Amino acid sequence: MTPEEILEVEKDIVLTLKNIYDPEIPVNIYDLGLIYDIDYNPSGEVTIQMTLTAPNCPMADMLVEDVNTQVAKVKGVKTVNVILVFEPAWDKSMMTEEALLELNLF
Repeated sequence: MTPEEILEVEKDIVLTLKNIYDPEIPVNIYDLGLIYDIDYNPSGEVTIQMTLTAPNCPMADMLVEDVNTQVAKVKGVKTVNVILVFEPAWDKSMMTEEALLELNLF
């Protein structure tokens, strides 16, 4: 796999994550800052470290499953490992400008 092909898969993974929304907040999980790390290797394995807006989020299982299911559909991805982490703790400073504007937090 060429470096360009790897970058294309990584770009598609990010685009996929931008289409997954926190059910309680009308902003995608990527722009919310819930995705801490995406590690893709050319063998097709993706490891995603993500967090939640609150450790006791009732939608945690659904969000993790949605990330697993949707990222697994990306061409070039064979396996997905989602690791839920809580350090550092999420706060609104992790949100993109677009997300802050969407939620009128500026």
